[in-house]
Amino acid sequence: MGNGLEELELKPVVEPVPERLTVDAMLQKYCGEFGPWQLKNFFLSNLSCTLEAFHTMVMIFADRDVAWRCLDHSGCDAAEKDVCRLEPGSWEWVGGRGSSTVVEWGLVCGNKYKVGLAQAIFFVGCTLGAGIFGHLSDSSFGRKRSLILVCILNTIFGCLTALSPSYWIYVLLRLLTGVSTAGNALCAFVLSTEPIGPTRRCTAAMSTCYFFSGGIALLSGIAYIFQSWRKLYIISSIPSLFYLILVVPFLSESPRWFLVRGKFDKAMKALTIIANTNKKHIPEGVVLSLDTKNSRTDNNNSNKSIIDIMRSPTTRMRLIIGVGVNFMNAVVYYGLSLNVVNLKTNLYVNVLLNAVVEMPAFAVTAALLGKMGRRGVGIWTLWFSGVFCLMGSMIKSNSEGKWRVLKMVCGLLGLSGMAGNYNLLGLYVAELFPTVVRNVALGCASQATQMGAILAPFVVVMGGRWPFLVFGVCGIVGGMLVFFLPETLNRPFYDTLAGLEDGENTNIASPSSNNVVRVSSSNV
Repeated sequence: MGNGLEELELKPVVEPVPERLTVDAMLQKYCGEFGPWQLKNFFLSNLSCTLEAFHTMVMIFADRDVAWRCLDHSGCDAAEKDVCRLEPGSWEWVGGRGSSTVVEWGLVCGNKYKVGLAQAIFFVGCTLGAGIFGHLSDSSFGRKRSLILVCILNTIFGCLTALSPSYWIYVLLRLLTGVSTAGNALCAFVLSTEPIGPTRRCTAAMSTCYFFSGGIALLSGIAYIFQSWRKLYIISSIPSLFYLILVVPFLSESPRWFLVRGKFDKAMKALTIIANTNKKHIPEGVVLSLDTKNSRTDNNNSNKSIIDIMRSPTTRMRLIIGVGVNFMNAVVYYGLSLNVVNLKTNLYVNVLLNAVVEMPAFAVTAALLGKMGRRGVGIWTLWFSGVFCLMGSMIKSNSEGKWRVLKMVCGLLGLSGMAGNYNLLGLYVAELFPTVVRNVALGCASQATQMGAILAPFVVVMGGRWPFLVFGVCGIVGGMLVFFLPETLNRPFYDTLAGLEDGENTNIASPSSNNVVRVSSSNV
């Protein structure tokens, strides 16, 4: 009997081994990849992209050319193409002084370049803002607080723009608006896609651009109603304040951001809320970890920058090519959007058609991703756009009748192809880089996009066949560059640079390795 008690006393106690899971694995196994929580978060986050379209495209209407007419008995020649050769006082603007900045400050004839300059300066601001908010949202400031700051600044700068007393004050305020607007897409995209599981992330990410195109379509109607440029800036800026008050309180910080900042408890709490809302349950003994062998977070994981991207051969080449493709995409996308002024048709209808034609392109692109992969779709959308732009360059700019219609159709098809590619690039770049530098990489790509957007107005000013020719060449060359990027279909979101390197090395050594999470392409 004594021996029995001794054996019981000496029996070792076996402690349960905690189950360590990455965010992707946690979403797939316990939280749900795209349930009610993710749907609400996705919709609310991307509503801000509608407002981004307001702040970006408002200049098309505010800086528009306005019709003019001759005064009675003034000797004015109504057959003139513009007012540059007419006597002052022999003509007047239709709609009054406040209808456009062109009328307000006389941006015609020798001052016409100032219209393109103001548009380019806005994108210069976007270039600065992309870098600022890319680093800010990856830092301790976070994604959600960055979005709050964006809404505050957009409201202030947009309303102040409506009060501009001079052209140069107007340009300065458009620069500042560009800085804040650039952070909108970055923060909204990451906030909406990071909490979504890997098999649903692609479809969700490809749906974000519907909000931007919807914003453009809505803006064309608003601009038609409010044809005073000052009123239009106020009407298009106030919704950012409403979004800040009514929507932002219902948004949650990304659990991935909590994780890479070393806030494991908050990351686990966020995932628990997701699971509960989706009517799932995370059992006890499950531990959240990074995708590296050592899940310890320190300054090496939480303070990454573009320097760290350039140090790694894997991410360096991805960043260089990604920047080049984003630049060429922007030249074509924004160039074709602005080129409506050269088509000599109704401005409001043209902008509406541009917005509408993008939406089928998003759907087709999303449908093809699971079959052709990111790289395949990227190549063919760029080439599709490039071919139709080259076809448009063969039609004379002063063509009439069916040839003018054909040129417009070439522009619409070119825009649809580039819109599909534009939608893909955000997802592609996000998948090419790990969480610790994802927003930095997206910020660099966004800066390249804004640089292309800066160039686009000057390409449009060239007139004639040149705009379509430049757009065609950019599409073809951009497609060639995508050949050098890796395929990311069925690959996980990595959290750290070390995790990316380990995953890529494992994939090269053993393509069929089970160490990498695989997802069904039918779900993409």
